[in-house]
Amino acid sequence: MPPLSPLLRRALTTLTALLVAVLVTPVGASAGVPGALPRALPGAADRAAAARPAETAAEPPVLLVGVTGLRWDDLSAVGTPALAELAATGAVGSTVVRSVRSFTCPSAGWLAVGAGGRADDTRVADGSCRTLTEPGAAGRVPGWDDYVAATDASAYDSRLGLLGDAVASSGLAATGIGPGAAVALAGADGRVVEEHVDRPEGVDDLRDATAAALAGSSLVVVDAGSVRDPGRATRDRVASDRAGGEADGSPVDATRADPAQEVGPEVVAEPDRAEQVRALDARLGAALEAARLSDADPTVLLVSVADSGRRAHLQVAAATGLGAPGGLLGSASTRQPGLLQTTDVAPTVLDALGIRDHAAAGALVGAPVRAAADDRTGAERVAALVDQNRRAQAVAPRVSGFYVLWVGLNLALYAAVTVGLTRRGRSLLAWVRRRSRAAAEAPHADQEQAQARGVLEVLRVAAVAVASIPVATFLANLVPWWRSGEPGWVLGPLVAAFALVVSATACAVPAWRRVPLGPVGVVAAITATVLGLDVALGARLSLDSLMGPGSLVAGRFYGFGNPALALFVTATVLGAVALVDPLVRRGRRRAATAVVALTGLLTLGVVSGIVSTMPTTGANFGGPPVVVAGFLVLVVVTAGARLGWRRLVLVVGAGISASVVLSVLDWLRPADERTHLGRFVETVLDGGLGGVLLRKAGTNLRILLGSEQTLLAIGGLLLVVILLGRPARSALRAADGGPYAWLSGGAPLRALTNDAPLLVGGLTALAVALGFGFAINDSGVVVPATGVGLAVPLLVAACATWLLGRTARPGGSTPSAPSAAPPAGRTPPPARSSTPARGTSGP
Repeated sequence: MPPLSPLLRRALTTLTALLVAVLVTPVGASAGVPGALPRALPGAADRAAAARPAETAAEPPVLLVGVTGLRWDDLSAVGTPALAELAATGAVGSTVVRSVRSFTCPSAGWLAVGAGGRADDTRVADGSCRTLTEPGAAGRVPGWDDYVAATDASAYDSRLGLLGDAVASSGLAATGIGPGAAVALAGADGRVVEEHVDRPEGVDDLRDATAAALAGSSLVVVDAGSVRDPGRATRDRVASDRAGGEADGSPVDATRADPAQEVGPEVVAEPDRAEQVRALDARLGAALEAARLSDADPTVLLVSVADSGRRAHLQVAAATGLGAPGGLLGSASTRQPGLLQTTDVAPTVLDALGIRDHAAAGALVGAPVRAAADDRTGAERVAALVDQNRRAQAVAPRVSGFYVLWVGLNLALYAAVTVGLTRRGRSLLAWVRRRSRAAAEAPHADQEQAQARGVLEVLRVAAVAVASIPVATFLANLVPWWRSGEPGWVLGPLVAAFALVVSATACAVPAWRRVPLGPVGVVAAITATVLGLDVALGARLSLDSLMGPGSLVAGRFYGFGNPALALFVTATVLGAVALVDPLVRRGRRRAATAVVALTGLLTLGVVSGIVSTMPTTGANFGGPPVVVAGFLVLVVVTAGARLGWRRLVLVVGAGISASVVLSVLDWLRPADERTHLGRFVETVLDGGLGGVLLRKAGTNLRILLGSEQTLLAIGGLLLVVILLGRPARSALRAADGGPYAWLSGGAPLRALTNDAPLLVGGLTALAVALGFGFAINDSGVVVPATGVGLAVPLLVAACATWLLGRTARPGGSTPSAPSAAPPAGRTPPPARSSTPARGTSGP
């Protein structure tokens, strides 16, 4: 490999220093204050906790009241007085109950409470959920073997029985009341730890049982029942229950069921939702009354842990004793005010009891729930939570349709470029014109040039509009469109309006329209700015947007999701190309390299790294390595160095090194603060690398074979290959523009690389970045798919702008372009002409 030039060495040294800044930032963020570094050492928190005395009597008892299917829109002062009082005096929030499936059954919800992670139940042909039953005489949870088999077959490494085993090992007394409580307090073997009480039928009996349990137990878990949608009542699993009972020799009564779930799907007369909610609220009131009468002043946590049917909703959560009274609940797992997950319940209970160290390190994927102060009234907080669920419900069914529409617009644009604008396509248009009476005479040369300009103007506007759609989907959440009676009819025009505003901004300024990469730079800058600011401010726009993470999916609540990461990386790389391309065109590669290395990487790469890796904002360690890899390539090509295989390997190695270092730094954090890369290091150390790789490959394969975004990835990439394949190569080799000569005024298309010399290098850098994003991110196929959807329309807009500059010259003539850009570091003398030609690289 030839030695690096001094300019390239200085640029790479600057990039290395900036990369070190990115790598050091997470450590400082985790440490927080001087002297806090030992807290981040692996196992330090566990060893410190283990060194404390085993006495936990000072901690108040915890009353966990679990329900399923209860939502905040069920609240009413008359129908749910107990819930209304708790909402007025305690802290409130919404629970995301997503398990393995798109909807969560009661069994899966209670399993998640006990495991501290996602779990599942076996599936049946009719898709119904299991009716939970009380444990048998031997204390084993019915159906436990099914739970273990279904969870082991899932993609989640959850440890069933984690909460029960932690309580048992701590020596604390615990009592469970009801079948769901038995699931939550079961150990790994499926037997309920400590004491279990069958849930009484009467409300007064439930109050007395809860009060007695609080008098003698540090943890009391009460299953207060379920609310089910019409036609979605739970069903008994007779065979599964007997299998679970025979394992410990205890008979199982298959007819015994949860009284709140006695009505089966085959029964026509089902209790309506209001009746079920009133009955559940009465049981909740009994448990809360027992807590008020207790002298121990217990911490109370109410959580709805499952959906009421096959449509996911945000569920009820309320608490007293977890922080500021009358506030909003939240956790570090969501970092969104008012949102927590079912997987946060186990860490919350263990933390409140002071026995967090009894859970296996790294086994808990959630974080303790905390209440943050909120100045609004209880009614206003509940109204905000109802509105949050309404937004999630409104956007979820429209995501697929949006991607189909966006894919269609991209494909139509690709088809127009590759087929409709060629000479053959123009011949078809001419045939149509000849068939019409209004065009009986053949147009002269000026008319043909005017026609070409009109076509190019329309093409540029269309391409810029398509490229503006992604950022418009985020900006649309500035307006509460989901509150309308017909949210779909409001969201569509709203996205179109924001896309038109962005497009008009890109095309309005004449100076931008005259530069080949002008519209590209404007759209890219707006996209990068909106996404970067949104992530820095807590991802308020991206959450529950058409291209952002969905709260009901529970994949990500903050930072850059995979589509947003692809959009951000594409926008930053192409924006940097548009920014420095004029410098490269004038031969000022030294200045251009400095701008890319300092401005581009510092303001885009490092800023994105800080935003993505700070524990308070993003914590997505898959973003910075992607940006680092892309900008390293961009620095090399901007400096004028040849990007050979050896340098490409070095760039990829630098990106991988950044990922490894960031992963290890993340692993050094406390277990509860680690992201997926830190947990990946822990998995590798535990010998589970093979399973992770297989699960990742399976996830990408499922997306590749069954996603709307796959259409964008396959269709877009194939059509890009067509665009850059044989037809494009022949057109580039043609001295007169080949099939596009009528648009270029006879200019060779290869002159574009002279008028925009950094464009090809920028696309190479973008390809490396998107490929790297595909390799290191879960569901990584989404990264190149989304990046292509933004990059190709911007490329079409750049080509159309360049061709418009060619046809604008008198008579459509094209001055000969130099065969190569000026040497690095040299600045050619300015042209002394009264009418300088735009878009050329020399006089």
